[in-house]
Amino acid sequence: MPRICPVNKKGSKMGGGYSNRTRATQFNPTGSIRKYPNLQKKRIYVPELKKTITLILSTRAIKTINKRGAHSVLKKAGVI
Repeated sequence: MPRICPVNKKGSKMGGGYSNRTRATQFNPTGSIRKYPNLQKKRIYVPELKKTITLILSTRAIKTINKRGAHSVLKKAGVI
């Protein structure tokens, strides 16, 4: 199962392109590389539910939860 952040739906994506040097020589292909988001396992206490939830979140989602509050962010994302 792919790891995707449930709050902002970040997942892996393909990257890696050609440098200008490679474009110039034309017969020097570079391979694709998969780039992964910065996902962290995090326990979050939701005071409105009086429960602790363990989630795998991106660091951007953790900052959003710290700013806006756990209950509102997780409810909008459909996690709770």
